[in-house]
Amino acid sequence: MTHGVGRGAAWAGRHAGHASVAGARWMRDQGEEAWDRIPRKKMQQELRHYAGRAHEAMDDLVESELRNLRRAIRRQRKRLGV
Repeated sequence: MTHGVGRGAAWAGRHAGHASVAGARWMRDQGEEAWDRIPRKKMQQELRHYAGRAHEAMDDLVESELRNLRRAIRRQRKRLGV
């Protein structure tokens, strides 16, 4: 069993270089067309949307934490009679 695994790994190692060269050649030939098909504007819009949502979530979290700290300070002042 391990002999077969070793043979498979050796075969993959020998052929990986050839496959990567073939892939690189294909990309060289198709690269500009493939680059033009990437929806960069849509990606930019989605990233802005996600960043905006993350910003809102962080603002909400900070606001909540500040409210909790203010309540805790009020409780401590009340407890101390200040």
